[in-house]
Amino acid sequence: MPAFLNVRPCQSKVKIVTPSVADALALIKRGAEELLLEEELVEKLKEGKPLRIKAGFDPTAPDLHLGHTVLINKLRHFQDLGHHILFLIGDFTGMIGDPSGKNQTRQPLTREQVLENAKTYQQQVFKILDPAKTEIVFNSSWMEKLGAAGMIHLASRHTVARMLEREDFSKRFKSGQPIAIHEFLYPLIQGWDSVELRSDVELGGTDQRFNLLMGRELQKSEGQRPQTVLMMPILEGLDGVQKMSKSLGNYIGVNDPPSEMHGKLMSISDDLMWRYFDLLSFRSNQEIADFRREVAEGANPRDIKARLAEEIVTRFHGAEAATNAHKGAGNKFKWGDMPEEMPEISLVAEDVSGIPVPNVIQLAGLTDTTGRARDMMKQGAVRVNGEAVTDAQQRLSPGATYVCQAGKKKFARVTISA
Repeated sequence: MPAFLNVRPCQSKVKIVTPSVADALALIKRGAEELLLEEELVEKLKEGKPLRIKAGFDPTAPDLHLGHTVLINKLRHFQDLGHHILFLIGDFTGMIGDPSGKNQTRQPLTREQVLENAKTYQQQVFKILDPAKTEIVFNSSWMEKLGAAGMIHLASRHTVARMLEREDFSKRFKSGQPIAIHEFLYPLIQGWDSVELRSDVELGGTDQRFNLLMGRELQKSEGQRPQTVLMMPILEGLDGVQKMSKSLGNYIGVNDPPSEMHGKLMSISDDLMWRYFDLLSFRSNQEIADFRREVAEGANPRDIKARLAEEIVTRFHGAEAATNAHKGAGNKFKWGDMPEEMPEISLVAEDVSGIPVPNVIQLAGLTDTTGRARDMMKQGAVRVNGEAVTDAQQRLSPGATYVCQAGKKKFARVTISA
């Protein structure tokens, strides 16, 4: 493992604190997309001993956003239930590049790039996980020992035909897009990680299904009890439609300033708020159910949303920073003061392509004409979800809510439907 990282193995043996299998299963399944196989996990939970919970992260980028933390949050749920967390940094697989969901061959990173990116992981991850109860492992520890002969033997465990059953490989093959041989190795290595770690449960995104099931197959062939697979969904960004992504500008960065993080969270729609509660909050299922009941009985959703924002800002910046962000003195949504209240506008798009931003700005009453909106866009004075929009052809898609801003003081929360 890289010597420069201050790696701490799990310091103490934890005891199961699960009140009941049913309650534990409810927390584990909260927000999850798919659990394979549930009956196997129930049997493992009934044994009443800490399970080995694995999740792998390739250090392909040095900074994380809240979408990346969905898996880490679920690890924390397992940790709170008393299970043994194996946080796998894929310093070996990171040099291959995960082909999941890619429509073209991904350029492998150099070892120097991978290690540089890995430097920030502990700082960010331990804002969520308890370092005393987390074991960090690097798959280079066993993969470098495997050697060329071992890698060839591992490659013999699967066929090309079976690899091409994988959806992204199949699409690329049929469309004539190249698939490099080293990409076939990635799911095999991820699966072998599960063998080496003897994992009872592996977590991953929905795009990881093939890789996660590979771990089960290889464990079976090695005489191990196969891991249960828990797949988490991709978190939607601030627009409530596209996945959270820096390239789309709809993200909340783990290292965003407290006031910016708070402002972004307060900008999400009331419906999206519940999705964020399920995937990002550490509040109990009962607390979230109580919040839903309060809103159904007439409570202002904004007050509940403020509790979510305070929880998440506290997690990454501390209670004092969260308090200051909440007060409003520093509560800025990237540019200009975001008011506590703003007009709520509903618009209907004529088709699925959405409504051009200048029209949205005008219809929301932020400018008198679309021409004035276009002029302000050229000046960088129009923002959507905190990001400047200068392309007058850009459209806002239906099925989402946007915080629109023209100038420093005019805001509107605009919901677009089809």
